[in-house]
Amino acid sequence: MRHYNYLIVGSGFSGLTFAERAATQVGKTSLIVDRRDHLGGNAYDYHDAAGVLIHRYGPHYFRTNSTLICDYLSQFTEWHQVNYEILSYSDGRYWNFPINLNTFEQFLGRPSTSEEMEKWLAEHRVPIESPKNSEEVIVSQVGWELYEKFFKGYTLKQWKREPKELDASVCGRISIRTNRDNRYLREEFQALPKEGYTRMFEQMVAACGDKLTLMLQTDYRDVLSSITFDHMIYTGAIDDYFDCFYGPLPYRSLRFEPESFTKEQLGAREKISGKKGFWQPAMQVNYPNEEAFTRIVEMKHATGQQGDNTTIVREYPDDYEPGKEAYYPIPAPDAAALYQRYKTLADGEKNVSFIGRLATYRYYNMDQVVGIALAEFKKLEKIS
Repeated sequence: MRHYNYLIVGSGFSGLTFAERAATQVGKTSLIVDRRDHLGGNAYDYHDAAGVLIHRYGPHYFRTNSTLICDYLSQFTEWHQVNYEILSYSDGRYWNFPINLNTFEQFLGRPSTSEEMEKWLAEHRVPIESPKNSEEVIVSQVGWELYEKFFKGYTLKQWKREPKELDASVCGRISIRTNRDNRYLREEFQALPKEGYTRMFEQMVAACGDKLTLMLQTDYRDVLSSITFDHMIYTGAIDDYFDCFYGPLPYRSLRFEPESFTKEQLGAREKISGKKGFWQPAMQVNYPNEEAFTRIVEMKHATGQQGDNTTIVREYPDDYEPGKEAYYPIPAPDAAALYQRYKTLADGEKNVSFIGRLATYRYYNMDQVVGIALAEFKKLEKIS
């Protein structure tokens, strides 16, 4: 029987951040257990057979307004600065997205001004004082035509629910602009780890020295009989922790189809992308309408990687079932009500902290997850 100060379930941002702080700040030992065969959770990246650095579980665009979190992670990586820009493919053409003045000019087919766009929006938006769902939050900003062109089909494919059934935060995350700002995100710091997320995670593990033991391809339940510990940091699905006592929480899963191209295979695609060595004109292109996939991602745009080969990944939303990955909690009232029942159980657990997306059934950005893990460490440090 080996004793650890912390048993940490999951080696993603939450678990690794907590383990690193425990090891380097107070000399506490941790055992991290992860059922996957690699570090980093969904942020794991790797070089594929074509030599292209890709994100296995969909694109992870790091950004933050927190100097604290940026400084913390900068201990383990240098950064490649990037302004994330995406496009939307609708009606047989590429559109600037999120909606901004450039999109509006494409829509009109002529030059325009911020003033004209603001006037047009004022005439077409639906007056809703307090939008209660994702449909209302968008039509209250841009009206029905732009909502149906860019949002409705994408949201329905992604969540398999009508936008009016989903929390306003789903589509509310996407800003509407009347200037020419093409950036997908607004945070001040936008960058990717220079050598990739996996390398950053490996540096976090190295910083822990002999205070951290890592077991991959292992279910935490399989080690409970052979160890003791003071406190558990649980980052997995909260319903799974309680053996789905109230029934399974609803999630959405994803399926990814990568396709690689050599310089010779790209051919005419370079005319479409407008760049040598690239298949499409932006790192991400949304497909909100008839296609089965929601987006195509070409991470080489964002990583700055040089080389003739490139890889695109088509992303398909998928129903969740046991054996598949639970990527997204469903942001809807019925799901939230079921989660609250599990949270009540979690609040009654002794010496267990539930942190991260799946453990709190909430969609967090990566910087938020890091911040939560840092805060939990500070909280437990005071208690101990």
